[in-house]
Amino acid sequence: MTPRKFAPYQFLFAALAFSAVLTASAFCQENNAQEKQESERYSPILGIAPESDPFFPSRMETVTGETVPSEAFLNPERCKTCHGDIYAQWKGSMHSNSWNDPLFQALMRVASKETAGATDKFCLGCHTPVGVISGEIPPIDASSMTEVASMGVFCDFCHTISKTKGVGNLPAISEPGIVKRGPFDDFKSPFHKVQFSEVHTSAEFCGLCHNVSHPTSGLPIEQTYTEWLTGPYRDAGTPCQHCHMTPPNPPTAFTKNPGKACVMGPERDHWWTHEFVGGNAVVTELLGSKVHADHARNRLKAAAKLEIIPSDMPQRPGLFEFRVKVSNVGCGHYLPTGLTEMREMWLDVSVVDAEGNVLHHSGALDANGEIDPDAVIYHTVLGDANGNPTWKMWEAARVLNDYRIPPMGYRLERYSAYVSADAKLPLTVRAKLNYRSVAPHLVKMLLGDQAFEVPIIEMTQAELVTE
Repeated sequence: MTPRKFAPYQFLFAALAFSAVLTASAFCQENNAQEKQESERYSPILGIAPESDPFFPSRMETVTGETVPSEAFLNPERCKTCHGDIYAQWKGSMHSNSWNDPLFQALMRVASKETAGATDKFCLGCHTPVGVISGEIPPIDASSMTEVASMGVFCDFCHTISKTKGVGNLPAISEPGIVKRGPFDDFKSPFHKVQFSEVHTSAEFCGLCHNVSHPTSGLPIEQTYTEWLTGPYRDAGTPCQHCHMTPPNPPTAFTKNPGKACVMGPERDHWWTHEFVGGNAVVTELLGSKVHADHARNRLKAAAKLEIIPSDMPQRPGLFEFRVKVSNVGCGHYLPTGLTEMREMWLDVSVVDAEGNVLHHSGALDANGEIDPDAVIYHTVLGDANGNPTWKMWEAARVLNDYRIPPMGYRLERYSAYVSADAKLPLTVRAKLNYRSVAPHLVKMLLGDQAFEVPIIEMTQAELVTE
């Protein structure tokens, strides 16, 4: 029996859309006119924000509405003097490598070429925000980019955001200067002013970039924030920071981090870490940070749980049927999340008899490292205007399929294996949940001779021996 691969996206989208409408309604009742005006001005849909905006189609703003030179932002090396621990955690993270990521740069070159540059400021608004805000982007070849702009998402960009206008496609107002905003205001720095910012402590701050909609159609593409917003972790009062800005061990639980956020600062019972641990082990290690790669691997291995459930005991000859339950036990968003049209999470399931004869195997790799087409794969499939599958998000006009696991949710996958009369009992069923950050054929397509090997991470496994 071929395992079920996809579930209709329409039901997921309808549920998210309905929940979003209810949430928006609750927040907007008192200020409908103002919110309507702001939503029109700051909508991510292409053509609503004015094309005269220097950062169009990114939703990023400045106080003056003009570009700001990159010299207005402090190089993280200067922040390191007083915030050494935070700097060390950030350095090597995917935030610090959001521009340097070679796979992203290759993807940007394709996107820029195929859209005549229309994607440049849109994508790079979150991957090198200072590059965009300073006018150094475009061009995307970094020929005009200063060192500080190449440092990705860094200290002084985040901590000088003075206001946000919702979530998705970076609707933030950048105000670089002497005032640094964050979770504390009980300390006076001799170097800069300190201002408490509630938005910096909220999931909405992460949602600035971790919700991406197509800039032309508004099609939801990467919706990590929305997945959290409509799920149980929000109701439990657990924002993104509780998992992604706390000590990485244990990987998926909130742990206090006592100490000093600044060498001259007070002792605190908790200050927020800056590893920003996610699931990308390949790029972090490729760019020299094994510690961040190890954190990512540990995070993935704590995200899910497998259980093998037999329908009945095997008969000879006959059909042995069983189910594999895949539970999302460690993510406040869908599993996987983010760029899920390129990511791969799949089940590798086998059944062998007592002599090691393989009765069933699903999820193996072929000679090119590609996944068995009959495997259960958890991902999304985007479609272009003609309904053809595409991994190019700029071509996306619809979501053809979305088959992933919601937070605290699960999927039940059905399998069967034919047991011949001469098969030796007992049978052993093995199931593994595997993850790759990107499919190998895409790496080869984008990087050519510079392509790197994408490791497979075994997230979890289960085994059942029949009686």
